[in-house]
Amino acid sequence: MSDSRLFPRSAPGRLRTMASVAATTLLAAFAVTLPAAQPAHAAGSVVKVTGSQGAWQLTVDGAPYQVKGLTWGPAVADAGKYMPDVASMGVNTIRTWGTDGTTKPLLDSAAANGIKVIAGFWLQPGGGPGSGGCVNYLTDTQYKNDMLAEFPKWVETYKDHAGVLMWNVGNESVLGLQNCYSGDALEQQRNAYTTFVNDIAKKIHSVDPNHPVTSTDAWTGAWPYYKRNAPDLDLYSVNSYADVCNIDDAWNAGGYTKPYIVTEGGPAGEWEVDDDVNGVASEPTDVAKAQGYKDAWNCVTGHRGVALGATLFHYGTEYDFGGVWFNLLPAGQKRLSYYAVKEAYGRSTAGDNKPPVISNMAVDGATSVPAGRPFKVTSDVTDPNGDALSYEVLVNSKYIDNSGQLTPARFTAEGNGDFTVTAPDKLGVWKVYIKASDGKGNVGIETKSFKVVPPPVDGTNVAKGRPATASSFQPDSVGCPCPAANAVDGDFGSRWASDWADPQWIQVDLGARTAFKHVQLAWEAAYGKSYTVQTSDNGQDWSTIRTVTGGDGGIDDIAVNGEGRYVRVNATERGTPWGYSLYEFGVYR
Repeated sequence: MSDSRLFPRSAPGRLRTMASVAATTLLAAFAVTLPAAQPAHAAGSVVKVTGSQGAWQLTVDGAPYQVKGLTWGPAVADAGKYMPDVASMGVNTIRTWGTDGTTKPLLDSAAANGIKVIAGFWLQPGGGPGSGGCVNYLTDTQYKNDMLAEFPKWVETYKDHAGVLMWNVGNESVLGLQNCYSGDALEQQRNAYTTFVNDIAKKIHSVDPNHPVTSTDAWTGAWPYYKRNAPDLDLYSVNSYADVCNIDDAWNAGGYTKPYIVTEGGPAGEWEVDDDVNGVASEPTDVAKAQGYKDAWNCVTGHRGVALGATLFHYGTEYDFGGVWFNLLPAGQKRLSYYAVKEAYGRSTAGDNKPPVISNMAVDGATSVPAGRPFKVTSDVTDPNGDALSYEVLVNSKYIDNSGQLTPARFTAEGNGDFTVTAPDKLGVWKVYIKASDGKGNVGIETKSFKVVPPPVDGTNVAKGRPATASSFQPDSVGCPCPAANAVDGDFGSRWASDWADPQWIQVDLGARTAFKHVQLAWEAAYGKSYTVQTSDNGQDWSTIRTVTGGDGGIDDIAVNGEGRYVRVNATERGTPWGYSLYEFGVYR
């Protein structure tokens, strides 16, 4: 089966930061208030994969068990607060990525609420893009011996705990190895890795014969390696989103003789969707995401006797780029996807208060929003219960600086889901988010991209194409060489970049003494915090016409009354640890 996840464009958009047992603690101001549960102390269960080819089932103490699950995001310390809510959704299983000495409260709370845990063990390089560094599975015996000692230690610790369903060794490492190796070496490493997974599976079975062992990867293209090298796995696991409904075809075509579970699934991820008008991933709407969970579950249950269930992604509370894309409870507020999963797992939502729905969101002039200027965002907002709604507008700069943070924007609500928003100063493609809260613990969130461009300036740019020099320039950093001429070429895709030291300067020769009224500086991420704008007739003797302190980058529009043949920006304090970097240095008359 071909799968775009073989070469994912941006797997961190999938919350790779949550690939651990503990996740960022939820801000109390947004937390869902849920009753605490008492720890359980029941004896462990006997879990088996039973049946024959194409007619398998999972059993717990002899009774059939279908995994109706979610991946787990909150901190272990918050398990008692959230686990009753998870159980109320019809969930019987949660999945984690790490198991160690901090895991017991999570297992206790899960068992107390009738939930079992697929307890994970992390192997490098996990998480698709190769999180945690590269390991040589052919030669690094120290790492392998450490893991062979570490994992069974925790199996021994928790094997009799009622909360344990099975053990899961590794996460997306067959895929992740492509970020460390290529060609024949990659094939050798993938074979060595899956052979090592089998060694761990055998060791776990020797410690705990009562719980199955599986291993997760990111696409079914990893399964041939497990089939060849890991016969001691009891079942396979796969993380699959938009491609989840093709797993059964891949399983049949591969001639596999083991069942599987889906250990992550849901709506299409950032790496699977088409690009929008600004060339970035077009995030599905809340309505489409909710349908994505339903479709995923229908395809899992449709592969009868082979697919033994799923832990859909993600019972998380992070409120950032990835959290808005996938979390069922960003900032602790329930969204449409939360209720879709609840319905898929057989629980009624008829009496539940439902989230607001935002549709038809659009950004006026999405490909050309002037920096620092107002722009229009329009949408239609409805609430199924007629609740009074409150709004927030936020922006995110992931496609500029890889930040996941959502930052409040200045905005005015115009009514009927329309807003006037003040654009950021920093150039590049941003995302704007509309958040509608109903005051009943529910939220609707929609997002679109917009491209910030320099605001227009009246007059003629007399610096464009003129000779420019600088105190220094970077010949070989990212996107370089970056000489001074790049700052006066009229191209906001090129830049001048200086050495990483203070002070630095860049100057342009206008060719003759020229009067001008405006200077526009378009800073890249490495901006000037303090600098002066100066003029000279001979390039030696300088007069300061403007002093700037406390600069914050982006676009600096400076009204001046200047005259001279040479114009210089003399920078004395950097805003970052790097040097100074200008996309454009415009001088207007």
